[in-house]
Amino acid sequence: MPKELVIEERASDAPGVERIWRSRSDRSGRFLSIAESRFEMAVTRHQGRTCITLRGPETKATPADYPPDGEWLGIRFAHGTYMPAVTPGEVRDRRDATLPDASTRAFWLDGSAWEYPDFENADTFVARLFRRGLLVRDPIVAAALRGEVEARSIRTAQRHVLRATGLTAGSIAQIERARHATWLLRAGMSILDVVHEAGYYDQAHLTRSLTRRIGLTPLQVAGRVEQLSFLYKTTPLRCR
Repeated sequence: MPKELVIEERASDAPGVERIWRSRSDRSGRFLSIAESRFEMAVTRHQGRTCITLRGPETKATPADYPPDGEWLGIRFAHGTYMPAVTPGEVRDRRDATLPDASTRAFWLDGSAWEYPDFENADTFVARLFRRGLLVRDPIVAAALRGEVEARSIRTAQRHVLRATGLTAGSIAQIERARHATWLLRAGMSILDVVHEAGYYDQAHLTRSLTRRIGLTPLQVAGRVEQLSFLYKTTPLRCR
């Protein structure tokens, strides 16, 4: 992890939420934003401004810059949780949508002013969004990703997955496999064992996958001495 960027995360009690994270920067820097299959909201506080951004999945690794003296909060949702008004596919691959300011402490959403959430009250914030119908959870998505869909329903399930995640089930599986392989390499597993454990055809297949999704070859992943903070979609933003 870049020493200028400090990251903390926690589990969430809110339904449909995978993790809550926050970060801060002491100085500017650059790191890799790797492929991520989930939708999230990110709150940015920088240079006296606050904003909230909707961020979709990312299908490939890209370099990311972050400014000095910034603070960020992220709410990363489970597969199948999304906003009907701005679906994950609309904000995929860093086509982020920043919601309009209502005040220094609030933003506009669905005609109402909402206070920006923080690390402690993010679960309550998410629960309110669900009650208002601004966040929804499609149970078909989880079943489809587990392969628990009858043959006659596969096409319908595919449509549900694409709408709720912005990706096909195949793309989600490829991204998650690359992230899993990266964790295994960082844990000290040999490249050949990772090929077998993560289900790749051969080492060349693993290399192609990690180069695209992670931005590094298997040797580069295994040889990096710093913590891989970029395994989370924590690309810090600036308020526009």
